[in-house]
Amino acid sequence: MQTLDWIVLIGTLLTIVVYGTYQTRGSKNVQDFLKGGSNSKWWTIGLSVMATQASAITFLSTPGQAFHSGMGFVQFYFGLPIAMIVICMVFIPLYHRLKVYTAYEFLENRFDRKTRTLTAVLFLIQRGLAAGITIFAPAIILSAVLGWNLLLLNIIIGVLVIIYTVSGGTKAVNVTQKHQMVVIFTGMVIAFILILNQLPDDITFKKALDIAGASGKMEVLDFSFDLNNRYTVWSGLIGGTFLMLSYFGTDQSQVQRYLSGKSVKEMRLGLIFNGLLKVPMQFFILLVGVMVFVFYQFNEAPVNFNPTATEVVLNSEYADQYNALQLEQKEIFDLKKETISAFAKADGTVNQELIASYNAKSDTIRAHARDLIKKAGESKGLKVESNDKDYVFIHFILNNLPKGLIGLLLAVILSAAMSSTASELNALASTTTIDLYKHRVGPKTDEEMVKASRGFTLLWGIMAIGVACVANLAENLIQLVNIIGSIFYGNVLGIFLLAFFFKQIKANAVFIAALITQVLVIGLFFLDEYEIINLPFLWLNFVGCAIVMAIAFIIQALFNSTDKATI
Repeated sequence: MQTLDWIVLIGTLLTIVVYGTYQTRGSKNVQDFLKGGSNSKWWTIGLSVMATQASAITFLSTPGQAFHSGMGFVQFYFGLPIAMIVICMVFIPLYHRLKVYTAYEFLENRFDRKTRTLTAVLFLIQRGLAAGITIFAPAIILSAVLGWNLLLLNIIIGVLVIIYTVSGGTKAVNVTQKHQMVVIFTGMVIAFILILNQLPDDITFKKALDIAGASGKMEVLDFSFDLNNRYTVWSGLIGGTFLMLSYFGTDQSQVQRYLSGKSVKEMRLGLIFNGLLKVPMQFFILLVGVMVFVFYQFNEAPVNFNPTATEVVLNSEYADQYNALQLEQKEIFDLKKETISAFAKADGTVNQELIASYNAKSDTIRAHARDLIKKAGESKGLKVESNDKDYVFIHFILNNLPKGLIGLLLAVILSAAMSSTASELNALASTTTIDLYKHRVGPKTDEEMVKASRGFTLLWGIMAIGVACVANLAENLIQLVNIIGSIFYGNVLGIFLLAFFFKQIKANAVFIAALITQVLVIGLFFLDEYEIINLPFLWLNFVGCAIVMAIAFIIQALFNSTDKATI
């Protein structure tokens, strides 16, 4: 990091914080603080919705996901446009007509207070955990790569977000997210262009795609019904649709973004904008990761991209074995580079079988390296992250981008962390204030409610920093966030669908069904984790939704039978 990078990084972040605080200072009433004055335009809503979902995890993990597994992850988002249409037709008109501050207010009108409280609590649990992860994700990676203090990074990111979110509420979140998305889009486009420019002169973009395709990185669509494949067209269209319906239709961090809209039309246009742009955006981010993969076909990559993990193993009794793996990896790299370079000069076709054999050997070496890292960590009593997917893109940024642009790309990552965390804290505070606090203490003046909302924003911010400080890396951070959501979202979506479409289902049946379902879904998740059953996490959204609806119908039928017997 050069002086220019520090200036760009600090200047960008401080500008966003100061601008958001200044523009939204003095929110005195609940309407302004929690719904942004209900005057947001569609493009503000659309960008805010995208910024909420596109956390730092998106820009750190997604390129690494593509580097290792290719473009198939984009199928995860195939259900999003379908979900946007359903939400525009069903959810938005209802929320607008009822003039709700949170999605869960509707459930009290339809069922009762305990059902509203239950769904609010489920949201607070999963979103509270996710808020901590969105802070932890960039902090742990920047800490490992740059040597910055992890605890200090968690606190800095959290405090920056708390400052303008406490100050301006929903309007501050919306205002800052527009500018954060500009920074994010600009940074990713520049990174993509620079990657292509750093490829050898005879490697055109088409040839780069051919090279990636020869290594199986361009396999976008998988129509198989194999549950061992986590990302397929079907899991995206079915599981993804239910996940996106739950996330955008019932998760307050997203609902609050479009509830700030000036009208139903503005809300709908904002979500349609998101639905049209989100899949291409994710495709582009994955393509950036694929181009990073192509770059490392001509430039030697480390056996493991996590510098902390490499340092641990090289200072252990396994150092000689690890060095031997590095030498073996270099031999394979030289052979593969020779094969790919010959293809580029001859302008012919890539020898896919030969490339596949080299990739298989390289994957085996990387797997052995991960095993040595784990053993080295255990021998020292340390928990060391051996999976390096989340470190690929940041490694490329720090080692290959020119001065100034490193600072910009780091600003992209931290801006994404701040935008997503701000939405989450804003939604957590709104839900706590409206769905829990207001009903416990009774009616309050606007000024008192705003004060309470600010207090809860601060409290949740501190809790998110606390979660970040004790979190541990999963296999891939973007998967971890989606796993947490999938455990809860299906159940909550099922409750909302019962409320929308099945008037014969009453409050007690739904409440009992929701409690049973949540226990069952958590159980199914752990059964899959321990490989007792095979149920990828995306399907939990569909399964949870189906279970809660089925159980509610059964319990309601039993209640009806009991009532008839009593009569």
